[in-house]
Amino acid sequence: MALATIPGYPRIGKQRELKRALEGFWSGKLTEDDVVAAAAAGNRANWSAQQTAGLDLIPVNDFSLYDQVLDATALVGAVPARYEWSGNQVDLDTYFAMARGRAGDRDVVAMEMTKWFDTNYHYLVPELAPDTAFRLSSDQPFTQLAAAKAAGVRAKMALIGPVSYLLLAKSTEDEFSPLQLLDHLLPIYAEVVSNLAAAGAEWIQFDESMLVMDRTAVELEAIARAYTALADVKGSAKLVVHTAYDHVGASFGTLTTLPIDGIGFDFVRGPENLDLIERSGYPADKVLVAGVIDGRNIWTADLGQSLDLLKRIAQRVPVDRLHVSSSSTLLHVPLDVRLETEIDPAIVPWLAFAEQKLAELAILTRGLNEGEQMIVGELAANREIIARRNASPLRRDPAVRERLARLSDADMTRSALFAERVAPQRDRLHLPALPTTTIGSFPQTPEVRVSRRKAERGEISAAAHDSFVEDQIRAVIAEQEALGLDVLVHGEFERNDMVQYFGEQLVGFVFTRHAWVQSYGSRYVRPPVIVGDVSRPEPMTVRWSAFAQSLTERPVKGMLTGPVTILNWSFVRDDQPRADTCRQIALAIRDEVADLDRAGIKVIQVDEPALREGVPLRKEDQAEYLQMAVESFRLATAVARPETQIHSHMCYSEFGEIIGSIEALDADVVSIENARSGLEMLKVFHQHGYDKGVGPGVYDIHSPRVPPVAEIMAAVEATLDVLDRAQVWVNPDCGLKTRQQPEVRAALANMVEATRAVRAKLPVSAR
Repeated sequence: MALATIPGYPRIGKQRELKRALEGFWSGKLTEDDVVAAAAAGNRANWSAQQTAGLDLIPVNDFSLYDQVLDATALVGAVPARYEWSGNQVDLDTYFAMARGRAGDRDVVAMEMTKWFDTNYHYLVPELAPDTAFRLSSDQPFTQLAAAKAAGVRAKMALIGPVSYLLLAKSTEDEFSPLQLLDHLLPIYAEVVSNLAAAGAEWIQFDESMLVMDRTAVELEAIARAYTALADVKGSAKLVVHTAYDHVGASFGTLTTLPIDGIGFDFVRGPENLDLIERSGYPADKVLVAGVIDGRNIWTADLGQSLDLLKRIAQRVPVDRLHVSSSSTLLHVPLDVRLETEIDPAIVPWLAFAEQKLAELAILTRGLNEGEQMIVGELAANREIIARRNASPLRRDPAVRERLARLSDADMTRSALFAERVAPQRDRLHLPALPTTTIGSFPQTPEVRVSRRKAERGEISAAAHDSFVEDQIRAVIAEQEALGLDVLVHGEFERNDMVQYFGEQLVGFVFTRHAWVQSYGSRYVRPPVIVGDVSRPEPMTVRWSAFAQSLTERPVKGMLTGPVTILNWSFVRDDQPRADTCRQIALAIRDEVADLDRAGIKVIQVDEPALREGVPLRKEDQAEYLQMAVESFRLATAVARPETQIHSHMCYSEFGEIIGSIEALDADVVSIENARSGLEMLKVFHQHGYDKGVGPGVYDIHSPRVPPVAEIMAAVEATLDVLDRAQVWVNPDCGLKTRQQPEVRAALANMVEATRAVRAKLPVSAR
C-alpha cells in the first residue's frame, strides 16, 4: 500500500503561538521553560492534525524555534567563536544570539541571513572555516523522537542533509570551500543516525535540496561518500534523501545509486523528474516519495490530474513503494483556510492551506490504494470547484488585457540615459556627498497598530485614524530633520505590510485574516492572493507622500513595492503565465509612479527585495525570468521624468550572478543588504563596473543592538575603498518597522554622526 506523508509542516501555530512565545521570551515576560512548553505544544498540535487527516508517516524534528538550518548548526556544534559558547549543549542564549545578535556588555552581531532557495523563507547561513570543529551539541532530534513515540506518532525524522548543510554555508576564508569539511562532519551525522536508529527511528529524512541546482562532479561524489557512510550505521532505520523546489537533473544518476531506502522528488516545480524516471528507470530497492501536491501555493489541487500523475508514476514504481507527498515542506503555506470567515464564500473553496493539503494527500493515497471508484464523490466535488474557479468573472478584465497587448519597448525605456539624468537630479536635490537616508518604514509602535485595528473594526472613524497617521508623519519628519538625515521618508504608518497595503488597493487581489506564513524567526507575513487580472482604480500613496513633502524642504521619498516583489510575495493565480501577471502589476505601479511624479515627489523608491529570490534554481531557466523581472521593473518606472530619481532596495540575497540584471533595471540608486555580508556584495558591484548609485546597508536592523559610531565609520570607509565616492549612499540594511523607537533613534544618530565624520575627511571640494 502507498503511504501518505509530507516533508514538513508549518510551526507557527494557528493563532501564532510560536511568535507570542518567542517575543515574550525576548522581552523577558516569559521564561525558557515557557518557550520549551510552547514548542512541545506546537509539536503535539502538528502531529495531531496530520494523524487526524490520515497521514501515515509524520515528519518529526521539522519544528524549530527559529530556523531549521540554525538547528543543524546547533546540532553539529558549528558555533562561531564570537558567541563565546561554552562548548556543551547549545543553550537558548547562544542560539538566539546567532539568530538575532546580542546588545549590551556582550555585544555581538548575528549570523548572516539569506533566502532559502527561491522562497521568501530566510535561513541563518552557517559560518565555516578550515579549523571548524564539529561535535554533537544538541539533543533536539532525540527528545522530539521520544515525544513523538510517546504520542503514538509513526515518525519520519527530518534533518538537513550533511552535503546541503555545507553547500548552504559560507566560508570565512577565501579559497576555502565548506565542502572540504565533509569528512569532519560525517562522524557527527553518523552518531546522530546511529542514536536515532537505536532509539527506534523507522525513517530518517535528509533534506538535500541543493541537488536541484547545478552540481559539480566533486559535489556529487560528496553525496555518494556521505550516504555510503551513513548507510553503514543506520541499523534498521530507513534513510530517505529528499529534494524539493525543482528537478534533480544530472544528479539523478547519483541519487538512484545511493545505498539508501528512498528518494523524494518534487513533481510540481520539477515535472522533469518524471521524464528522468521514465527515461532511465527507477531502482527496485527504493521507495519513491512523490511530491504531487503543491507545497508552495494555496490553490485547491485538481485531484483528477494529480491522481493521473500518480498512476503514471505507478507504471514505473509499484504502489507499495510509493509515498504520496506534498512537493515541499508545507512551511510555505498558511495553516487552515477554515479560519478565513471574511473571504468571499465563492472563493474559499478554491483555496487549500496546510490542513486542506493533508486531506488532499489522504484522498489521493486512498484512490491509489483502493481504486478511483472509492473516491468518486471527492473527485466529483473537486471537479466542480475547479470548473467554477475557471469560469469565474473575477478572473479576466478585457481592459487590462488590451492594455498589456499594446505595450512596446518604448514603454520600458526612460526618456534619458542615466548619464544624462545625473545633472538634473543633482541640481534638483542639492545633496551632500554620502547622502544619508533610510529604507522606508519606521517602527510600527503599539499605538500605530491599535489605531489601525480600531479603524478596521469601525471603533474609530477613518478620518480619526487618518488624523492619527498625519500626527505620526509630522513627528517622524521632524525627528529625521533633527537627526540630520538628507533624504527623508514618511514612515509608512498607514501601511500594514509592504505587499498587502498595495494589494488591498488593487483589483484582482483578495486578502486573508489568519493566513500567516513564516518569513524568519517570529517574522510572519500574510501573502495576498492574486485571483484575477490586476489594475489600479485610483492613487494609492500620493496623499501621504505629498503631505509628508509639504512638511519639509528636504526631499521625501515616495515609497512603492515593485511588481516582481508583489508577484513573488503573493500566492499567484495558476491559470496564466506568471510573467503576464507580473506585467499587469507593473502597469498598476507605473500609474502610481506617474502620479507621484506629477505631485512633485523628487525621489521615488520602488522596492524589489524579492527579485533575487525568484531566480530559477537552474541556470538554464534563469534568463527568461530575469528578462521578465527587468522588463517589469522598467515598465513600472520608465514613466518618471529624468530629473526624478528612481531608487530600489534589495535585501538578503546573493546578487553576484544577477548583477547584470540589476544594472539593467536602470534605477538611479540601489540600496542593498550588506551589514551581515561584509564587503562581499560591494566587490561584485565593483568588479562588474557598476556606475549608478549604491546604498550598502551599514548596520543590521534585524538585531536589537545599536552599532557604535566607529563601527559604522569603518563600514562607510570600507565601502569607499570599493566604490567611487559619488556612487555611495549611507543607509540601514532594511526598513525599521520591526525595531523599537529608542534603538532606531540611537542607531540613526550614530549613522549620521559616522557619515559626517567620514565626509569631514574628504577633500573640501567633494563634500
